[in-house]
Amino acid sequence: MQCLLIYDIPNDNKRNKIADACLDYGLDRIQYSAFCGPISRNLQEELFLKIRRILGKQPGKIMLLSITDQDWENKLYHEQT
Repeated sequence: MQCLLIYDIPNDNKRNKIADACLDYGLDRIQYSAFCGPISRNLQEELFLKIRRILGKQPGKIMLLSITDQDWENKLYHEQT
């Protein structure tokens, strides 16, 4: 199972801690506030709870989307360097 995690967090300190948590779970950064990668549903829920704890009562939005491997294979992707 794959996941796409995106967030909008105004607080720099919280945002950096959330990014570190995503990297700790093996996700790849695809944009400044977006990560994706293969991770089990249980670990997705664990990461989501960890991120919510990091955010605390600070304002922010977090969205974690679970994506089946089959749907992931059908994604459209382009990267230009």
